[in-house]
Amino acid sequence: MTNKIEVDLLSLLRENARISTSELARKLSISRSTVQNRIRKLEQAGVIKGFTVIYGDEYERGLVSAHVLIMVHQKLTTRTNRELHELKQVKSVYAISGDYDLIAIVQTESTEELSLVLDEIGNLEGVERTNSSLILETKFTR
Repeated sequence: MTNKIEVDLLSLLRENARISTSELARKLSISRSTVQNRIRKLEQAGVIKGFTVIYGDEYERGLVSAHVLIMVHQKLTTRTNRELHELKQVKSVYAISGDYDLIAIVQTESTEELSLVLDEIGNLEGVERTNSSLILETKFTR
């Protein structure tokens, strides 16, 4: 993807995925049909996987977030990953090196809900041990 129009198109979509095709065409100085074709090609090529919601700052500040280190019984890793994926409060899971196997990023609307989710994670078949850290403040994200 070395095309400048595609790079600029992706940049505009990252800023606002809800921007209209007409507005994209105007900003890129190309036709609406060209914008639609480029987006379709980027989706087909796997460059654009989908569109998502980004929380507003005020709502995000109200959420309770935690990093949860998870030690998994190796023969049950696939099952554990699948069950973690089913928990809507688990935003992402990463395989990591070290004493633990996974780190999950969990977001809830209250500490009570977080406690329940941590219990759910700890009770999943295959989870041997967890260690949680509450995120007190986000200094920056990229």
